[in-house]
Amino acid sequence: MQAWIAYNACMKSVQYTIRGIPERLDARIRERAAEEGKSLNETVLQVLKAGLGFGADQVRYDDLDDLAGTWIHDPEFDRAVEEMDRIDPELWK
Repeated sequence: MQAWIAYNACMKSVQYTIRGIPERLDARIRERAAEEGKSLNETVLQVLKAGLGFGADQVRYDDLDDLAGTWIHDPEFDRAVEEMDRIDPELWK
């Protein structure tokens, strides 16, 4: 087994070395880390996650809002569910 495979097999997480970070980007990352009281590593992870849609501030919705206003009138459907609209007077006595 190659040494790097054995090394990574024992690691709990993957590590990266990123080269060529522009000075302005470095400055902004350091600013944000200082503002939020976080380490550079935590800040870079937060920015990467947010950029890829994994951020903690990403909200996952499980409601039906994306369906609102999407109804398409379909006479065949209306006929299929017509019986459901019938009121049984005997049940309302």
